[in-house]
Amino acid sequence: MSDKPVLRIGLIGTGFMGKAHVFGFATAQKVFDLPYRLELHTVADITDQAAARAAHEFGFAHSTADWRDLIQNPDIDVVDITAPNALHKEMALAAIAAGKHVYCEKPLAPLVQDAREMADAAQKAGIKTQVGFNYLCNPMLRLAREMIAAGELGEIRGYRGLHAEDYMADADGPYTFRHDPAGGGALADIGSHALATAEYLLGPITEVMGDCLTMIQTRPDGTGGSRQILVDDVGRAFLRFANGAQGSIEGNWIATGRKMQHDFEIYGSKGALAFTQERFNELHFYSAGDAPGRRGFRRIEASPDHPPYGRFCVAPGHQIGFNDLKAIEVEGYMRAIAGEIPEPFGFRAGLRIQTLVETIQKSSAERGWLTVAV
Repeated sequence: MSDKPVLRIGLIGTGFMGKAHVFGFATAQKVFDLPYRLELHTVADITDQAAARAAHEFGFAHSTADWRDLIQNPDIDVVDITAPNALHKEMALAAIAAGKHVYCEKPLAPLVQDAREMADAAQKAGIKTQVGFNYLCNPMLRLAREMIAAGELGEIRGYRGLHAEDYMADADGPYTFRHDPAGGGALADIGSHALATAEYLLGPITEVMGDCLTMIQTRPDGTGGSRQILVDDVGRAFLRFANGAQGSIEGNWIATGRKMQHDFEIYGSKGALAFTQERFNELHFYSAGDAPGRRGFRRIEASPDHPPYGRFCVAPGHQIGFNDLKAIEVEGYMRAIAGEIPEPFGFRAGLRIQTLVETIQKSSAERGWLTVAV
């Protein structure tokens, strides 16, 4: 039996992201030397039957249909929230008040004012937080940031970011919680990933000019009628960065045929980088210093030379996957709870992304450039 202290996990929500978080906890324990032994203690879902089924499938010792019981359980150390976006604030504030560390899937909250209240409460209580932006945990993104910081691309002049999927492309698809005017829309749902990646690579965005478009005006309401759609299907923005670079991002959930396109291109005076999540074990690099006749983008394949890839596979080119990125996210969060490192992407970082989203939305409504609040 390990002599490490035990950290007991309570999970709220058992859908796609809930399952991904469970994979993250399970894998992180196998591939990293974590400072804790993780125990899947209690899972909460909307009914007793659904919760019990999830407990059996995921390996939790207990289940409940009342998330409040989970939060008030003195045995639980970390509350993991993967419930619908509108519930994040109430659940997180309750967990913070109960003295629990909180791991919350993105977005942190539908509105900036809610996200700020959550971040302030966590800071005041001295608890550790994490927001689920696991694409940032890709070793290839870490490599890209290192190359930029080392000056391999020279002066950064341009940036293009895109997150496109097609899960809302069907005009007959029903109205969902993602269409709620408070915090809904493609920019908030998936454009937030493009914004997080842009700042991870190039630093703070200082000014934005947005254009948010609703292409599908109504959707079935599930009762034979229809509901008007007030949120964007496509959200775009021009960006200005503090380092002088300029660029753009797009969040698009009606991109027919795209299942997971999280891409960026970066152009500098000495070179360029190109990346797509559809082949996320690769980074493409162009060097302007190559000899004439030998120039072109060359592929850098993920390998054990790009930590922590080697924790998952000893062979280059064999690739890691989406759930492995969650495991890397969990590892960083556990080390933050142990006090070994700062929070990798805590509630303050989640507030920052929501601030960017709302500033772009406001810019779109006002049809002009806006400065992003610090």
